[in-house]
Amino acid sequence: MANKLEITLTRSVIGRPENQRETVKALGLRKLHQTVEQQDNPAIRGMINKVAHLVTVKEV
Repeated sequence: MANKLEITLTRSVIGRPENQRETVKALGLRKLHQTVEQQDNPAIRGMINKVAHLVTVKEV
C-alpha cells in the first residue's frame, strides 16, 4: 500500500445526503476539483469507499 493518497473531488455534493457531504468535508475537500493528500489508513479508506462515486484517488 502507498503511504499517501491524493484525493480529488470530481463530482458535486449538491443534492447528496448529509452524511456524504460530511464525509467529503472530513476528507478536507471543499471545492470541486480540489485535491488533498491524506495518509493511507483504514479510516481514510472507509471514508473514500463511502463517497467513491464523488472522488478520484491516486496513490502517491
